[in-house]
Amino acid sequence: MSKTSSAPALELVIEEQRFLAILQRECSGFCALASALLGMSGSIWNRKHYFQLQIQAESFEAMLDDYGANRNRTFVYLRELVGSLRGFADAGHSLSHLETRLVTYGLVNTLELAHYASFEGQIANVRAFVQDSVVAMLRDLQSEMTELGAEPHARDLSDVSFEAVIAQERLPHNVDDEDPYDDGQKIAEVASKFVLACDMLDQAGIKPIMDAALRNAYLSRACAEEQARVFEATVHNLQSSYDTHIKSTSLENQDPRLSQLRGLASAALHTLEAVTALTHFVERHESEIRSAATQTRLARLIDRSEVQERTLNRLLVSAALLMESGRPIAQAILPQYTDATELVVEIPDELMLHARPAALIVGIVSKFGTAVELEVSGQVCNAGSILELLVTVGSFPDVKTFTFRGDAAPLRDIAKLFQFGLGENGIENLPEELSYLKG
Repeated sequence: MSKTSSAPALELVIEEQRFLAILQRECSGFCALASALLGMSGSIWNRKHYFQLQIQAESFEAMLDDYGANRNRTFVYLRELVGSLRGFADAGHSLSHLETRLVTYGLVNTLELAHYASFEGQIANVRAFVQDSVVAMLRDLQSEMTELGAEPHARDLSDVSFEAVIAQERLPHNVDDEDPYDDGQKIAEVASKFVLACDMLDQAGIKPIMDAALRNAYLSRACAEEQARVFEATVHNLQSSYDTHIKSTSLENQDPRLSQLRGLASAALHTLEAVTALTHFVERHESEIRSAATQTRLARLIDRSEVQERTLNRLLVSAALLMESGRPIAQAILPQYTDATELVVEIPDELMLHARPAALIVGIVSKFGTAVELEVSGQVCNAGSILELLVTVGSFPDVKTFTFRGDAAPLRDIAKLFQFGLGENGIENLPEELSYLKG
């Protein structure tokens, strides 16, 4: 009996002229939007403009990728223009959204007046730079389409409204009337996450750098795209925790400091979203797999150094300032919503606090989200850091007494872990209260 061959199908090659006809048909929506936006280049665009550009550019870029335009000498520059436009649209949308939320975030009352004015000015500066960059790329895209011989049949955009709608009224804030909520542990967790996010940005050593070469070296080292996404994700997780457990609750209504934290975190988040988008633009055109000719043409449109100047000196510096302004608020909130206590535990001679039980301790601290410190023979470390914990314990291998300080909730579970032999008899034998460690 013969077997059926499962060899992959051969890739079909489409002639450039035939692809041009497809291009004319498929890019009509994008080209219509491009013409409309260029006609409005003298006014300030809002998030609706950038939202439409995001949608159209993403669709256009996907079509070009489907046909392999990124590997074709004739169409590769068009593909990179569209991809770059999508990235700048992401940045423009985040900044436009932020500007419409400055009042509702309450920053004018939370920040010092000089800091608020500076932040507002920096965001406006970057927003104008983003719009100017998009306009330059759209004009070059139209020229490139003409050069290619594409004459798209533009669709009618009459049904698309770009008018910004800013609500002047709000529905009654009465959710908390029917949803009483009293979990101070969650507030302590959010405040602790806020402080940790501040520490993360502080450790990055963010400060303005005027020299282009030094600025490039710093961003390459401390805020490459991967790290920029970590900054953004950390603050996004902080905001999500707040919205899940605190937003629109009775506790939020009773303690105005909570909404101040939320406003600062949200403003920092949108600022960091723009950082990620602009960092992606710089790095995608540094890659060796990109066409050198394409990189040169884009460099004539958008000055890479100017992008990095906005990324660091205006956006990253502003995000760090926003978070640092909230640090005292978060630190003042923590004691009020934390049942601070101390736990002293001893382990028998046959047990050691090595990597496996240390990881379980870190798992407990991570689960509750509030800071816990460990003291061993006078040396203190963060019990939520596996590295710090192992280094500290390893420095005193003969010590059998450990002191933990922090909120009562995680310390209760740490005490239970020690009571059951640090899990050395098998994690499956830990009590039900510690079942979350078994995963």
